[in-house]
Amino acid sequence: MKGQAGGARLLVLGGGLAGSEAAWQAAERGVPVRLVEMRPGKTTGAHRGGDLAELVCSNSLGSVLPDRAGGVIQRELKRMGSLLIGCAAECAVPAGSALAVDRGLFARRVTEKILAHPMIDVVRREATEIPDGPAVIATGPLTSPAFSDALRGLTGIEHLYFYDAIAPIVDAESIDRSIAFSDSRNDAAADYLNCPLSEQEYRNLVRELASAERVPLREFERGGRFFEGCLPVEVLAERGPDTLAYGTMRPVGLRDPRTGRAPFAAVQLRQENAARTLYNLVGFQTNLREGEQRRVFRMIPGLERAEFVRYGQMHRNTFLNAPRLLSPTLQFRARPDLFFAGQLAGVEGYAGNIATGWLAGWNAARFLQGREPILPPEGTMLGGLCRYLAAAEEKHFQPMKANLGLLPPLEKRRLSKWDRSKVQSERARETLEQWWKEVSGS
Repeated sequence: MKGQAGGARLLVLGGGLAGSEAAWQAAERGVPVRLVEMRPGKTTGAHRGGDLAELVCSNSLGSVLPDRAGGVIQRELKRMGSLLIGCAAECAVPAGSALAVDRGLFARRVTEKILAHPMIDVVRREATEIPDGPAVIATGPLTSPAFSDALRGLTGIEHLYFYDAIAPIVDAESIDRSIAFSDSRNDAAADYLNCPLSEQEYRNLVRELASAERVPLREFERGGRFFEGCLPVEVLAERGPDTLAYGTMRPVGLRDPRTGRAPFAAVQLRQENAARTLYNLVGFQTNLREGEQRRVFRMIPGLERAEFVRYGQMHRNTFLNAPRLLSPTLQFRARPDLFFAGQLAGVEGYAGNIATGWLAGWNAARFLQGREPILPPEGTMLGGLCRYLAAAEEKHFQPMKANLGLLPPLEKRRLSKWDRSKVQSERARETLEQWWKEVSGS
């Protein structure tokens, strides 16, 4: 029978990326786990179903290139036996040098694995109180109001928060393939569809984005901050007429087959599912009203008749002031039997969420077994990320994604940015390998 092995049971609150990984890792260490997830009985404004590990923003877990931050942390997770990275590889869809997944298939695969594990018991209910005993808390950026109140009581301070936006998804058959062409900016594989814009088309689009009607924030949401890594496209449009042309819509590496030249700007569409029936607008997170999304996004060449199967939207992301509250081992400083992981802990990015879930699950299991927690070395991406959470400036703390700046600086050598990245990546790999040999059997 599930969860009846010897020893105390670990409670994991939240069945997202971090919570699912934490539950799996603790169970694999021989600890009985009860995983509590409120969906589908109670859902959020961004989720669509009841499966575990549902991706609600992009379907990409980031670059797999070994000298990019995303590739480094994914490599670490693969080496350390991450369940979710393995599932992502099984559910991958073409995305050039990125690991993108069929999000429905991915969530189903993770759910099946978790439900089949003999040491994990999944309970569908809303958590409303802080557990009395050992627990991993990974309720995510859309933590329910009731549990947010409980967290506020635990921490004694208000949460910080920012706003996150998701991009719309369109029906593949509604894309005009006589205009949209397959290509990738920097990859040999042409895994993206590209909608080319002339300078005038680009200027018109930017003007309408900046002036289009948005969904108003509710009273309690006003005064919040956007996360710089996921700004709504209309906010970027307001920052200047060329902001998008040098960012989300940069045409570098693209050639319009109709002209043989690079367009002035381009909107990229990324495959959303394995069947290639859905595509999302890369970098077009938005808080425009649905009618405005139809009107403005249909100004994009190739999307004049686009059928939207999901509109973009903005939601509040809740997270703790990690430097004040958490240790690098992801333990709550005032209660070492509580572990936090994922975006609630102040991590941004899917791979980072999974990685902190991995560490929280391992350390919670070790706590229950009377053993000291582990922490990957500073020279690894996960080690650097967790140390940042615990040591960043409290006053201006913002969620952090995996990035090469979290790794120790190199000795002063005159290297190009490209060469520095390669050296840092290889050093991180070697550091992880040495550490993993020491702890993998423990």
